[in-house]
Amino acid sequence: MAIRDRGKLKWLPAHFMPEHRSFLREMQRDQLRKAKPLIDEYELEDFERRICEAMEFNQRVVISKWTDGFIIQETGRVHYLDPIRKEIRMVSEDGTAFRIEFADITDVKIQE
Repeated sequence: MAIRDRGKLKWLPAHFMPEHRSFLREMQRDQLRKAKPLIDEYELEDFERRICEAMEFNQRVVISKWTDGFIIQETGRVHYLDPIRKEIRMVSEDGTAFRIEFADITDVKIQE
């Protein structure tokens, strides 16, 4: 009598275990993470100039920030620059306020 291997079928029940599925999701998420980009002082000066200009003329700004390996874009108007806490306070279009730290900023664009 020959041995019949079921191949991948024998591992299918393992995919139904919640721990296994969450581990696979976490592994996929880790593969998509990026290292924090290095920003030189010329780019920082340019970011600061754009942020101050947007705050002065009440323009919409799209700020890209690095968070836990991912780059997220936040859109809104700059409300206040806090030099002590080193953060930007912004207000989105729906009126919610949020904060972005200077160290997390990767790009600043002014929307017209």
